[in-house]
Parts: sequence; structure tokens; C-alpha cells
Amino acid sequence: MNVMPELSPMAFAGVDKADVKKIDRIQSTLKPLVARQWLDRWARQAVLRLFSSLTRGSLVLREGAAVYEFGEPLTASTCVAEVDILHPSFYRFILFGGTVGSGEAYMQHTWQSANLTRVIEVMVMNLATLTQMNKRWQKLAAGLGAWRYFWQKNSKAGSQRNIAAHYDLSNDFFALFLDPTMMYSAAIYPQEQASLHEASLTKLQRICEKLTLTQDDHLLEIGTGWGGLAIYCAQTTGCRVTTVTLSQEQYNYACEQVAIAGLADQVEVHLCDYRDIQGQYDKLVSIEMIEAVGHQYYADYFAKCSSLLKPHGKMFLQSITIPHNRFERGKYKMDFIRQYIFPGGCLPSQQIIVENLSKHTDMELANFDDITMDYARTLHDWSEAFKRQHASVLALGFDDVFIRMWEFYLAYCEGGFRQRVIGTSQWLFAKPLAQMGRNIS
Repeated sequence: MNVMPELSPMAFAGVDKADVKKIDRIQSTLKPLVARQWLDRWARQAVLRLFSSLTRGSLVLREGAAVYEFGEPLTASTCVAEVDILHPSFYRFILFGGTVGSGEAYMQHTWQSANLTRVIEVMVMNLATLTQMNKRWQKLAAGLGAWRYFWQKNSKAGSQRNIAAHYDLSNDFFALFLDPTMMYSAAIYPQEQASLHEASLTKLQRICEKLTLTQDDHLLEIGTGWGGLAIYCAQTTGCRVTTVTLSQEQYNYACEQVAIAGLADQVEVHLCDYRDIQGQYDKLVSIEMIEAVGHQYYADYFAKCSSLLKPHGKMFLQSITIPHNRFERGKYKMDFIRQYIFPGGCLPSQQIIVENLSKHTDMELANFDDITMDYARTLHDWSEAFKRQHASVLALGFDDVFIRMWEFYLAYCEGGFRQRVIGTSQWLFAKPLAQMGRNIS
């Protein structure tokens, strides 16, 4: 590497002072560049050593003419991920930021991949390496992480702020990649060739069937989304629906859709916290809202849900979960999703759900279904739709960094579900007087 050498004052003898100042300016510019180049070289060596511990799947890094291969031989691997490194700062992001840094590096376009989900899959297949990658600078990040964790706590004020940060981005933005039901949760694919819209309708139908909804029921929904579930249940079963949300944008959209559907006398939409809901209902549904509750409030959430149901009531819960052996670490960890996508988010484990059900409610588990792979496919469909809407996202005022952040987020989640480091479950809970014989399947 050719850089300008340090020059002593004697070297400037006979040189014009203006030229000396010019040389000083050049050197002051070059010094941080040289420092970054040295840091990049050091970071490259450290990260390549780290990747040499990969044992499952295959990772191929291409940087200019250099090609590095890690993990299983390419001919023997069932999961091959290929990464093109576009800037050497990629290594610094990984070394200093771990998995969060890998997402930030992608956002800053220091790397790319033809199959981003495969990259995530290979990394989560090697959890020991991933843990080591995240440990390296965890003490350095602990102070900032603790401050963010405290700020994102899901008190009533905190929940309002956390929900707004994600769901109030723009209704038009979400409409670009969601299907016409505007369901932003795992769909259920009835057959291999089913579309995302068909899968969303299948999920909605299953909810109605599991809850055995009828026109005599008053259904409470905690977490309105964009109103798709409330409208579907009211239209197909004739039940009354009360639905609550903390998102101003979703509230506005849902109210508008309820009016368009001519259901204003049948569906009520409220902008409020679940902790402030009053009354009792025949049935309760909460779809992927528990992830925003926060582990400190699980007891309050389950106790509140139980108190809102009549003695014959039933509750349908859909939840993203994390394996219990990772729950304790996960609830305090500031990962990419919590930092950039869902502030305040926390995934429960199935064990935590069952423990809170038994300790804080009088409900029993009546039915359970695992739909993890359906979520992986749902995310794939969202991701493909999102990629086709690049120009439309820019037209809404978002930039390329935002777009790449969402690309990484969708792939990050899809890869996690495909390798089952996260899962998705549907639960049916029943109060003591519910007719259990008709509910268990």
C-alpha cells in the first residue's frame, strides 16, 4: 500500500509555507484512511478465523479475486450461502457488532447475496459460532443495550411508543407487500400451490372454527392490525366484534374498512391499551400481539385476558416463540429485530406461555398447532412482494438504507423459522364451563 510518508520539518526547507500547509492537510486526511485500512485488515483476519469454526452448511465469501470457503464441502452441503463483499468495512461491522453488525453492514451495502435467507440459515445452523460472534464485544455494548432496554420497556407509555415506531410507518407501505386481507402474521397454506391470499383466508377460517364463533358471540380482539380479522369474523359468522389497537395508523385504517364493509353496527374499533379494556366477552383472539407485551408483563396479560372472558369463554392465541433454553438470554438481548424493527419486542417460550396460563388464569389448554414452516413461507411471499415494490417504497419517501433494512429483516426471520431457532404456534384456551368435548381436535 502506497501512502504519503511522514515528513520532518527539515524536509520542508526551501518549500513555500502554503505548500507546507497543503501537505499537512493531505496528511491529516490520509491518517484516518490508513488507520481504517489497518483496522479492516485486522478485522478481516479475525472474522475469517471465526468463520473457520463453521461446521454445518457452507459459506462462500467473495471479495474481489479472493474466494473463501467455510463449513462443509460445497458438494456435500445441503445449504450453501454465497456472499459478495463490496467494501472491506464489512469485517469491522461483523467484528464489532456481531449479528446486529451484519444487518447494519447489509443496510450500508457493504455486502450482498443472491439468496439472503440462505446466509441467515447457515449462520443459525452454527449457533456456537454465532454466539461467539456476539460475545466478542458484548461488554462494550452492554451499557447502550441496557439503556435501550429500559427505554423500550412496555409500560403503557412505552407500549404506545414502541407500537408507533413500527406500525405507524405508513398504511400504504404495508399494503405494498401484504395480501388484500392485510394480515401481518403467519398464514396457513392449505396446499403447496396456494397463494398468500388463500393462505391468509385459511388462517382466518381456522380461527373462526377453533373458537366455534356464532352470531350469538361477542368476540374481543387484542391487536387489531388493519382490521382484516375483525371484518372476516363479523362477515362470515355474524358475531359482534370489539377490537383494540395502540397504533393510530391502524386504528384509522380499520375504522375506514369497517365503514366500507357496512359493519359499523357490528364491529367496534378502539384505540386503547389492553390493560384498559373493560367488560366480559364470549371469545377472545390475539394474533402475534404477545410478542409486544414484554416479559415483565406476561402475568398481567394472561390474568387480564382470563378476566375478560365469561365462564364459558375461549381464547385463541397465535404466538412467535423461542426455545426455552434461549428465553432467559433472549429477553434482555438487544438483537437486530429489537434494535431496528420491533422496539420492546420479546419472544416467549412455549413453557413460559404454559406456566403463565396455569399460574394466572383458570383456563386450560384445549388445542395446540405448530405452524412454524407456514410462517417461513409467509415471510418468503412477503419478501418476494417487497422486492417487486422497490420503486413504490422510494416513492413513499423511504430510502435505500430503509429498504435494505427491511430486506434483511424479512430474510432474518424467514431463515430463523426455516431452521426452527424461532417457531410459531396457535393455542386454544378454554374457561372451566366451555364445552370442551367439541373443542379438542
